[in-house]
Order: sequence, then C-alpha cells, then structure tokens
Amino acid sequence: MSVTFGRTIRDIVADDYRTAAVFQRYGLDFCCRGHRTVEEACAESGLGSAVVLRDLEDAVALPCIGCAPRYNDWTAVALIDHIVAKHHTFVRAQLPVIQAHARKVASVHGTRHPEMVQVARLFEDVSAEMTSHLMKEEQILFPYVVRLATAAAAGAAAPRAPFGPVEHPIAMLEAEHESAGNAMAEIRRLTCGYRVPDGACGTYTVLLQELAAFEEDLHQHVHLENNILFPKAQRLEAERHRP
Repeated sequence: MSVTFGRTIRDIVADDYRTAAVFQRYGLDFCCRGHRTVEEACAESGLGSAVVLRDLEDAVALPCIGCAPRYNDWTAVALIDHIVAKHHTFVRAQLPVIQAHARKVASVHGTRHPEMVQVARLFEDVSAEMTSHLMKEEQILFPYVVRLATAAAAGAAAPRAPFGPVEHPIAMLEAEHESAGNAMAEIRRLTCGYRVPDGACGTYTVLLQELAAFEEDLHQHVHLENNILFPKAQRLEAERHRP
C-alpha cells in the first residue's frame, strides 16, 4: 500500500486498518474527518507530517498476522451484514448497560466527581441519538443499498428511492456520526482518558472500561460506514443512473 502525504486518511485506513492506531496515537480523526489528506490533518494539528508518515509506513510494513479483513474489498451487502451483526448488536446491548452504570455513578459519586454527572447526561444524548440512528440505517438506507446492489448484479436501473439521491440520507447519518463522536470525545476528556480515580468503586471502574470500549467500537463502526460503505453506495447509484 502506498502511504503518501496526498492520500486521504480514510483511504489509507480503508486499505489497511492497522494505520488507524497510528492516527489515533497522534489524535488525528480517521472517521468523521477522514476526508483530509495526511498533510492537511498534520498541518491543522501542528504535527510534523514526516514523523506521522514514517510511523504509517512502519505500521503497514509489519507482517499482517491476524489483521482485520480488507473491508474495502467486500461488497456493500457483505459490509451491511457485518455492520448490523457486529456493531449494531454491540451498540444495542451496551446502551442500557452503560446508561444504568452512568446514572448510578453520577448518583453515588457526583458530589466528589461532578464531571460524572455531565458524563451521564452526555451518554443519555448518545443513547437517544444512536437508537434513532440505527433504526434509520436498518429501515431506510441499508435496504435501499441492498436493492442497489441487486440491480447492479442484474444490470438493471437503480431502484426508486423515497429520499432522493442516496447522498441525502448519507449526509444526515454522517452528521449524526460526528455528533456521537464529539460527545464521546468530550466524555473521554472529562474522564481524563477514562482514567480510574483513587477510591473508585467497582461500578465506577467498570463504567470507564465500558465507555472506552464503546468509543473504540464507534470509531470502527463509523469508519466502515463513512469511509467504505457510503462511498460504495454512492458509486452503485451513480453507475445505475449512467446511460
């Protein structure tokens, strides 16, 4: 894989997910802001792009043992099946658990750690938004993308969509991704990187671990959609409308 200053972050991570760890280490968003080139992202963050590029090259040069699948090579339908089975299932299972723990910690420890009251409120917002978000994907966008893929396989025209061009729901979903990502980033800031404070009880400790795991899954989830699935859907639609 070619890692160059002029390539976008999303394309680099789509080619080899090991590079995501490098971008995370330098605080460079590869999900919602993955459209930037390495050079642009480094300039905005005040980082030396040569150092980042060297670390990216080192990451992809390692033997690929147990690497994540090359999702960029998957079909849109296979990606949808994977996203729903892995990420949507994880989110639905974790939302009520984390909410309950966040409320308990805010109630018990809120006086000494007022930031946890804000964490609980932020996660309530994340939960409400993600619950609606998953429904929109599963009931509106994903079925349409499957119909697009079916039409492409049959050489037929694009199916009629109730929302106009596919870029319309994609833009809305990407905005929701950014909103959830910003909320989780604020939770990470409030908790000093999910650091367990002295004297924390078991629930407090578990909550911070759950929040860290949730944010990590969200990054993978958003990457698969913003950087891989959504562009595939747009290309499928464009090809079906081409004379």
